[in-house]
Amino acid sequence: MLANAMKKGQKGRMKATGWPFEIVDNKKGIIRMARVFGDFDEIGSIYIDDIDTLTVDGIAEKIEFSESQEKQLAKKNNMGKLLGW
Repeated sequence: MLANAMKKGQKGRMKATGWPFEIVDNKKGIIRMARVFGDFDEIGSIYIDDIDTLTVDGIAEKIEFSESQEKQLAKKNNMGKLLGW
């Protein structure tokens, strides 16, 4: 599934923690608003490359990025490396 095809209400899992989340906006781009069900339930911004899987019709699917999203994520990750993240 393409990342820009994510819709409000879709559920998935985060990469690093495995925590479930639910998308709460219909925006496009590399940052999405999500409700994450972790140690505490929180709503906030997440990067699309932090998403492990998205559940579509009961099946967990990996998300795919567009060419422009790949470029934006590469810039974000390179900047993070420069800052020591």
